[in-house]
Amino acid sequence: MFSFLNPDTGKKGKKKRKKKKTPGFISQFITTALVIALVITAATLFFSDEEKQDDKNISLSEVATLVNENQVATLTVKGDKLELVLNDEEATTKISKKETQASFTETMGFYGVTPETLSGLDLEIKSEAGAGVVVLRVLQGLVPLIVLGVIVWFLFGQMKGGGGMKAFSFGDSKARVTDPDKQRITFGDVAGNENAKEELLEIVDFLKHPKKYIEIGAKIPKGVLLTGAPGTGKTLLARAVAGEAKVPFFHLSGSEFVEMFVGVGASRVRNLFEQAKKASPAIIFIDEIDAVGRHRGAGIGGGNDEREQTLNQILVEMDGFDPTEKVIVIAATNRSDVLDSALMRPGRFDRQVILDIPDRKDRLAILNIHANRKPLEDDVNLEVIAERTPGFSGADLESLMNEGALLAARHDKKKVGMEELQEAIEKVMIGPARKSHLHSEHERKVVAYHEAGHAIVASALEHADPVHKVSIVARGQAGGYTLKLPLEERKLTNRAQFLDDIAMSMGGYVVEKMIFGDVTTGPSNDIQVATKIARNMVTKWGMSDAIGPIALEGNEGRAMFGQGVSPTQHSERHEALIDDEVSKIMNTARDRAHEALSDNKEALEAVVAALLEKEILEQDTYNTIIKKHGMVPKEKKEV
Repeated sequence: MFSFLNPDTGKKGKKKRKKKKTPGFISQFITTALVIALVITAATLFFSDEEKQDDKNISLSEVATLVNENQVATLTVKGDKLELVLNDEEATTKISKKETQASFTETMGFYGVTPETLSGLDLEIKSEAGAGVVVLRVLQGLVPLIVLGVIVWFLFGQMKGGGGMKAFSFGDSKARVTDPDKQRITFGDVAGNENAKEELLEIVDFLKHPKKYIEIGAKIPKGVLLTGAPGTGKTLLARAVAGEAKVPFFHLSGSEFVEMFVGVGASRVRNLFEQAKKASPAIIFIDEIDAVGRHRGAGIGGGNDEREQTLNQILVEMDGFDPTEKVIVIAATNRSDVLDSALMRPGRFDRQVILDIPDRKDRLAILNIHANRKPLEDDVNLEVIAERTPGFSGADLESLMNEGALLAARHDKKKVGMEELQEAIEKVMIGPARKSHLHSEHERKVVAYHEAGHAIVASALEHADPVHKVSIVARGQAGGYTLKLPLEERKLTNRAQFLDDIAMSMGGYVVEKMIFGDVTTGPSNDIQVATKIARNMVTKWGMSDAIGPIALEGNEGRAMFGQGVSPTQHSERHEALIDDEVSKIMNTARDRAHEALSDNKEALEAVVAALLEKEILEQDTYNTIIKKHGMVPKEKKEV
C-alpha cells in the first residue's frame, strides 16, 4: 500500500473536525431570562394601575390649594385614596393619596385647610371593608412570593430536565428501557455466533420458565459477560435475548454511572437494580463495563475513587440477589482481561460468552439479513462478497451493504448491483476514492511500480495470499493499494506465512530502490506494519530461533499520550537480542523481495504498464498478465 505523509510532521494528515457547540446552556439562560422578564412585567402592571393615570394624579398640596380656592365640587375619601371632582365645565376628576395613619381632616390641617372650609365641602368618606379589598391586600403580599416561586420552579425545572445540569436526578439511573412488545429483536435477526446463541438459550428459557429452575434448586447464572471484538454484535445479541424472553431490557453504558460527584455512581447502580427488580423478570445490559469494572488498586485515582465505589456497588447488588430474583445482568466488553477478578468469580459474571469475527458462512448469513431490506440486481452474488470480506465484523458488513445502497442511489439506480457492492468493500476497508487527487506523471509511475512490487512478491512467494486487485487510484490515506485475500478461512497463522507477509510488505520499498535508486515516503506504513509483525514474532509468539519460546512482552500495557506504554519485562541483554532479531527478519524479507522482483522483472514491467494504462487491475486481468511472463497465479483448487 502506498501512503502519503505530511512532510512537515511525518504523520498521516488528518482533518480536524470542528466540534459543534451544544446550545443547551445558552438556550436555557435566554428562556429563563425571558420568563423572569415576563413575570416581573406582569407584576409591575398589576401593582401600578394608578400610574397609568399620571395626568389625573396630583399631590396633597395641590388638593389643599383646590379646596381653599373652592374649586372642588365633591371629594371622596376611600382609605388612603382621594377622588376629587372639580366644579369646572368638564367636571374634571383628580386623584391623590394621603397617609393611612392620619385622618383626612388632620392631613388637610397640615396643609392649611381649616375645618370651616372642609365643612362647606361636599365630602364623602367610604369604608374599605369588603371581600374584594381583603383579597386585594392578600394578593399584594402574595404576588412577590408567587413571582419568586415561579422563577425558582422554572430554574430548577430547567436544571433537572435539560442539558447536563441534572441537579435533582444525579442519583437516578440513566438506563433506557426497551419494551419488547414495541421493538422486538430475536435470534432470527442475529446471524452467525451460533455457539454464543446456544449458550444464551439457557438464559432465555430461565426468563420464560423460571419456576422449573427454582423448584429443582437450580441457580441460573446471575451475570453473563459478552466478550468480542468491536462490531461483533454484543449489544444486538443482548437485545435478542430480551426479545426472545419477552422481558424489559434496561440498557446503559458503564461510563453513565460515573460522575464528578462521589457516590453518584453507586446511587445510580442501586436505582437501576431497584427498577429492574420491580419489572422482573428483566435484563440489565451494561455496555463497555470496563469503564467501571477495571482492576481495583491500580494506583490510579486513589484507593477509594468514584469508579471503585461504583464497581463495589455493582458487586454488592449482583451478589445480594435473592435466589428467586428473576433479573439477569448481561455486560459487554472488548477487554475482558482488564476486568476486576471479583467481577469474574462465581455468583457474579460467572459465564463468559465469546463472540468471534464471523467466518465466511456467517458473513453470508449476515449479508442475507441486510440484503432482505434492499432491492438487489440479478448479478449480485453474496457468496463472492462474503469470500472477499475476511476479517469483517457484523458492523462492517452492515456498513458495506449500506454503502452499496448509497452508491446505487447516487447513480440514480433503483437496485443495488454487484459493482456498487464491490466498490463498497474497498470503501469500508481502505476509504473513499479520492478522484480529485491527481498524481503527476512521475508520481503515477512511482505508485504503479510500488503496487506492482507488492503484487509480484505476493505472487512469487509460496505462503503469501493471492492478489485479488491492484490499483493506483488514491483511496483514503493510501495513494494506491494491493488487495490480497486468503484462499481459505484460517484462524491460525504460522511462521512461514508471517515471513512471506513481511517480504510482500517490503516489495514496494525494494522496487522503488531498484527502479529509481531512491525511496519515497510511500512505504512508511508498510515498514511500520512489517516491523510490528516482526517484533511480535520475536517477543510474543516465540518464533525466533535465537531467543526461543519466551514471551518477553505482554498485552497489559497502558495507554499514555495516545501510545501504548508497556512495563519492561526483560533485561537489557534481551533488548539487544530483540533488536538484532527484528533487524534480521526485516533484512531477510528485503532480500527475498529483491530476489522475487529480480527473477520476475518482465512480469513487473508488464503489470506497471497495465496499471499506467487502466489504473485498476482485477484478479483475472492480473493473472492473465503474469501468466504470459512465466508466473503461476495462485488459484483455489476444486475438490
